[in-house]
Amino acid sequence: MDNNNLGKHISGQFNLELEDVRSQVMAMGGLLEQQLHDALHSLQTGDQDLAKKVMATDRKINAMEVAIDEECTRIIAKRQPAASDLRLVLAISKTTADLERIGDACVRVGRTVLETKGGSRKGTLVSMEAMGRHAARMLHETLDAFARMDVDAAFRIHKEDVKVDGEYEAVIRQLMTFMMEDPRSIPGILDVLWAARALERIGDRCQNICEYVIYFVKGKDVRHMDTDDMEDLLR
Repeated sequence: MDNNNLGKHISGQFNLELEDVRSQVMAMGGLLEQQLHDALHSLQTGDQDLAKKVMATDRKINAMEVAIDEECTRIIAKRQPAASDLRLVLAISKTTADLERIGDACVRVGRTVLETKGGSRKGTLVSMEAMGRHAARMLHETLDAFARMDVDAAFRIHKEDVKVDGEYEAVIRQLMTFMMEDPRSIPGILDVLWAARALERIGDRCQNICEYVIYFVKGKDVRHMDTDDMEDLLR
């Protein structure tokens, strides 16, 4: 996060407190990136030990969310921030909540590996792998945009979710074809479907975080705003 930008609104101990909580968010984001990487690798290889590691990591992420949220609550109660200061604290708190949901999505992928036999995943990996890589890239770029409170990057990433949605729809069509060709595969394919849905939701969560960046910098809530209106706001 740009300290010069923060310096326009806050100073001294308050600045240090927010820098500390920002660092916690970035640490949480780094752990999430590793969790997602492990989840995708376990999905591709069927590595159940790695899938269990993904699920164990989620407990750490949940604990980090609670700690950051408590710190944000303490800052609000102690400092009683207003205007941009308050927007920043809220953006951090909301971002943490969405990061925790991304962790839940990784758990869903890991659970699929534990519950699904390897044969049930055959034929799905190419499309799932592409969507997974895209979701991982979105997460990395979203965290970078949040760290710098970069509105232009946030808007660009926000639009990327349409591509993830398209990849998800392609996966669904492929899975439907597999089920029609072999009805016996339906239970396993449905498990894979849940994993695909979880990856698609990661894109949605990244999109939410980008909206919080725009909210902090521009002071405008852009949730539910269409792309054209959002672009007009950012000009």
